[in-house]
Amino acid sequence: MSTLTDIGKLIDCDPKIHGGCPIIAGTGVTVRRIAIWYKQGMRAEEIASRIGHLTLTQVYAALTYYHANREEIDADIAAEEAEADRIETLYRASK
Repeated sequence: MSTLTDIGKLIDCDPKIHGGCPIIAGTGVTVRRIAIWYKQGMRAEEIASRIGHLTLTQVYAALTYYHANREEIDADIAAEEAEADRIETLYRASK
């Protein structure tokens, strides 16, 4: 008989890890990272394959969390991209 997985325990938020961003429990992999790859067109199976220590269950848990909290995570992704653009602009201006 297989054991049941409590899906509520697959995603964690710890202020000491990635500033409290949601992560796949027991890993340092953020839901944001999974969401970015998903938005780029990667399937869950491809994402699990790319990060070999993740199970398909963990990837689907991250995608479920993303879909349930899409507005917040998309805003976080946009802020991260804006900061990267700002840093790149500063770097180019310093040359």
